[in-house]
Amino acid sequence: MADWEIYILRCADKSLYTGITTDITRRVHEHNFNNKLAAAYTRSRRPVTLVYNEPVPSRSRALKREHEIRRLSRNQKEFLIKNGKLPDRR
Repeated sequence: MADWEIYILRCADKSLYTGITTDITRRVHEHNFNNKLAAAYTRSRRPVTLVYNEPVPSRSRALKREHEIRRLSRNQKEFLIKNGKLPDRR
């Protein structure tokens, strides 16, 4: 059972924000409505919409996966959002 989730939000300015959480519903609400708990990046780019989430088994794995996703190009992130996976590297 996965206790952690990776998520990608699309901000009002069409930028993408990646994060991790144990409660996706609460976290998206915080990004949209709570200035103390929202990420500084998303505070000025509201509203945000959840466009991708992926369960992971541990905090350690979530942090590693978050780092992997943040290093992707915008096109790769859009492909991940649309298809739920990255393209084959053949």
